[in-house]
Amino acid sequence: MEKRQLGNNGLEVSALGLGCMGLSFGYGPATDTQDAIKLIRTAFERGVTFFDTAEAYGPFINEELLGEAVAPFRDEIVIATKFGFEDGDSKAGLDSRPERIKTFVEAALKRLKTDRIDLLYQHRVDPNVPIEEVAGTVKDLIQQGKVKHFGLSEAGVQTIRRAHAVQPVAALQSEYSLWWREPEAEIIPTLEELGIGFVPFSPLGKGFLTGKIDENTTFDSTDFRNIVPRFAADARKANQALVDLLNKIAEQKNGTPAQIALAWLLAQKPWIVPIPGTTKLHRLEENLGGATVVLSEEDLINIENAASEITVQGARYPEALQKRVGN
Repeated sequence: MEKRQLGNNGLEVSALGLGCMGLSFGYGPATDTQDAIKLIRTAFERGVTFFDTAEAYGPFINEELLGEAVAPFRDEIVIATKFGFEDGDSKAGLDSRPERIKTFVEAALKRLKTDRIDLLYQHRVDPNVPIEEVAGTVKDLIQQGKVKHFGLSEAGVQTIRRAHAVQPVAALQSEYSLWWREPEAEIIPTLEELGIGFVPFSPLGKGFLTGKIDENTTFDSTDFRNIVPRFAADARKANQALVDLLNKIAEQKNGTPAQIALAWLLAQKPWIVPIPGTTKLHRLEENLGGATVVLSEEDLINIENAASEITVQGARYPEALQKRVGN
């Protein structure tokens, strides 16, 4: 698989990464540990060198799973993880105090079975801790060799600028896909100006853009999508138009809707690295095939013209969670 640069400080990763969250958190029951390890290792065999986790995914168990899975080839990959919640619990409050970041890093290194974190993200901006303090703390950890690169997740433009002035930000991780394009307004131009890479999570619209979900789909009771307005049945019905568009292009390209959605993201900028997640080996293979689909300039214009006629229905987060993004 081709490689891409995140930021200007030499962080090179595969064009597609693997988002590991869903293996143990967010989308129903956790995947069997051995099956999850097999999936991560298969991704590596297929050329993936960029693996994304966080203390909040579990909490903690996702980092432990990833650490075990990648141990045989640790030095050949890039591990990204995230801090920012009280005791690692995403349902608790935010906590990016410097002492908490330092404590997290020591614990995460053990869970990940490694001596450094390649890319350390602040999971959500903490309004109670100046971003300069957060960036300064990560800068110290970088100088100590415990962290290699600094990242932000779901941060707004001003926060990105303030953080970057203290410690260069290698990557911003935020949601971006054909059905969530808000980053195009301010975020992407700012990242381009500052030389910061972009790591879109949910590049397949939390599964919707695969074409395998419709208005009649039911989710496990523990699945996060049950509380997402965009996944209400009426919204899914309305948003099917976007999947129909992807299906149409996929037929022309001899691909799948998921592959077209990923190829579209890769075509936007050479420093965009999506991190689709999956629990199934055949879906992993399908997603990685998206890196080989080439969309011409004409294809991109056609997609743009067709997508501009579609208004996606439903908020991407419940109101309480929306307050944590874009700060």
